[in-house]
Amino acid sequence: MILRPLILLTALWLPASSQTAASRPPAPAGAAEDPAGLDRLLKAVDDVAWHFKLGDSAEIDKVRYTSLPPRREANPAAQGAGNPLIIPAYTFIPKKLDRSRKQPLIVLVHGGVHADFNTGSVHIVRELLEQGYPVIAPDYRGSTGYGAAFYRQIDYGGRENDDVLAGRNWMLETYPFLDAQRVGIMGWSHGGMIALMNIFEHPAAYAAAYAGVPVSDLVARMGYKSDRYRAQFSAPYHLGKTAEEDVKEYLRRSPVSHVSKLATPLLIHANTTDEDVNVLEVERLIAALKAEGKKFEHKIYQAAPGGHSFNRLDTKLARESRLEIYRFLARYLKPERPPAP
Repeated sequence: MILRPLILLTALWLPASSQTAASRPPAPAGAAEDPAGLDRLLKAVDDVAWHFKLGDSAEIDKVRYTSLPPRREANPAAQGAGNPLIIPAYTFIPKKLDRSRKQPLIVLVHGGVHADFNTGSVHIVRELLEQGYPVIAPDYRGSTGYGAAFYRQIDYGGRENDDVLAGRNWMLETYPFLDAQRVGIMGWSHGGMIALMNIFEHPAAYAAAYAGVPVSDLVARMGYKSDRYRAQFSAPYHLGKTAEEDVKEYLRRSPVSHVSKLATPLLIHANTTDEDVNVLEVERLIAALKAEGKKFEHKIYQAAPGGHSFNRLDTKLARESRLEIYRFLARYLKPERPPAP
């Protein structure tokens, strides 16, 4: 009984960047996620923190829905094998929203390999709520804070995309005031990659998309990343092979391979001094889209301070960049309180 007050106090005291597994280096390939349960405890702390930080302006819930079954089954004949995977997600609905009218929806996708949605994104969620957007943020398969079994369900560039689409569909099925024709999707880094894959594979499901510093080309990425990073993808519970051993599979999971399918209004941002997603990935994506004659918007920032996180910070430049995003989305999603032009 002492644990609950301790969690509440810890949620108030810890900075958001300290609360989740996302702020720590990735586990070595093949390692079980958090055997001592620390990440699950920190996840519980962070879940409480959302209510302290946004409870004044939003109805906040943690929900669970079903998605596709695991891509790999250790024993396909076992009891329960092939069951849909259960996906946790956060929902935020503005308290002042007019539910008598149809409203848009934002699907907000977290980034990171083995990361999670956490209060490090609180200022972005608040900005969306202030415009009148309901938001769903899925912790798709492979996210941290749910134990080793869920961690090992990671399917980077694969069924994680379906988990996010299932979250969109769950919101539309659950809240009749949401407009299926005004759904936007946005994310940064790995989240930007998932946003791209969603609009490429399901163009009718989204009215607009934003991809910030998106992972775009897994083959190129494996070439400039470290052995430790590459080992996460070739781990037995993940892809199980290196890019050298199965280049076609890595290409299949890369947005750059699917640009011919673009039919959704899209804005892309990148930064020349990004220390995580090398700008060459995004430049290849932009070039491929142009080669297909696709209409989209993009901006490559020149040496913007903050590197990979340049427009997710609390700086003047970051706020101005996010305003560009919100103005772009508002043209298609028409929220109740759009940003000034």
